[in-house]
Amino acid sequence: MAAVADGEGPITGINVTPLVDIILVVLIIFMATAPLIHNRAMKVDLPKAAQHEKAATEALQVVCNAQHELTLAGRKVTEEQLGSELKTMVLREADLRVALRADRNLPYGDIVQILDVVRAAGVHKIGLEVKAK
Repeated sequence: MAAVADGEGPITGINVTPLVDIILVVLIIFMATAPLIHNRAMKVDLPKAAQHEKAATEALQVVCNAQHELTLAGRKVTEEQLGSELKTMVLREADLRVALRADRNLPYGDIVQILDVVRAAGVHKIGLEVKAK
């Protein structure tokens, strides 16, 4: 039997280009939605405000929940660790922006204490996140 030269022979290779394209699209989707999922990882009941602005996407997230647990960019930290890590970040990026998400049931003094730690680290651009009414 002679092999057929017009393409009706056995398939000896697999074209992986469509598979790579699909994987890259899925990767882009995950990269785009990861920050949204990450912000919901720690439950914080934000206060509501009628006048608010959307938070800057490049701001570093500092979150304090009702149990006084602090997270910096998704990692649990103590106040001392928060201050030291922010100091090293300010050395690398002098124009560092921080967005503080604090539970609305926290006493005002606790929020001021966190703001004091952030300011002592050298951060000058701090925003407080709120929910729209």
